[in-house]
Amino acid sequence: MRIGIFDSGLGGLIIAKSIVKAMPQYDYVYLGDTKRVPYGNRSHEAVYQFTREAVDYLFKKENCALVILACNTASARALRRIQKDYKNTNKKVLGVLIPAAEGAAEFKRIGVLGTSGTVSSGAFPKEILKLWKNKPAGGRVKIFQNPAPLLVPLAEEGETKNALPFIKKYLQVFLNKKLDALVLGCTHYPIFKQEIKKLLPRTIKIISQDEIVPKKLKNYLARHQEISKKLSKDKTTKILVTDMTQSVKKLSQKWFGKAKPKLVSL
Repeated sequence: MRIGIFDSGLGGLIIAKSIVKAMPQYDYVYLGDTKRVPYGNRSHEAVYQFTREAVDYLFKKENCALVILACNTASARALRRIQKDYKNTNKKVLGVLIPAAEGAAEFKRIGVLGTSGTVSSGAFPKEILKLWKNKPAGGRVKIFQNPAPLLVPLAEEGETKNALPFIKKYLQVFLNKKLDALVLGCTHYPIFKQEIKKLLPRTIKIISQDEIVPKKLKNYLARHQEISKKLSKDKTTKILVTDMTQSVKKLSQKWFGKAKPKLVSL
């Protein structure tokens, strides 16, 4: 059985690449909904329906034991409901939002850069505050959010240079907040990590899901042997997309390099 990874588009490939690098022994299948990206401006119900369709497909057609929602909008708006849908089964669905929130909760003044859907959901502040309340010392935490809606379509095209004016604009709001950390609250945003680092003081910790999620997943599988024992270990990776756009081949080759995963259009 495989590990499934789902994203609204191609940004989750960055998460997939980092997971495969950390645990190359397993078999993976990635599904990107390139036909309907981005999800950030969709209604809650639409995000749930699209995400549920993808999760069902990965479980039923691709023989997955575990599916990771490598999309913060889906994690914020659909994960809990889908987990309830699969509660009485042996199928597990995990998100990427809580691992990032756990990393952010180590700091007191936190910025969150996300899609409009993720920011409006308030999911990051909610999860970070919950973690802070459970700390023995307690204390006060400040969380500042800003949506960056144009970064997803730019990331889908691999346009790092053309994104720079927009990145500057979206980061402007954080510059006088004396941040300790900035969460890249969308799996597309690590594409712009180096550009973001150059525009912020070095003292600000960048919390990027491509660095956090593989470690959390590795720990999860170590704790849940009933799942890890089911996973096949043939070191294969397959990429499925709902629309074979020009960017798919270019970006998958750029991000996976010599690995050359199999590309399939649904």
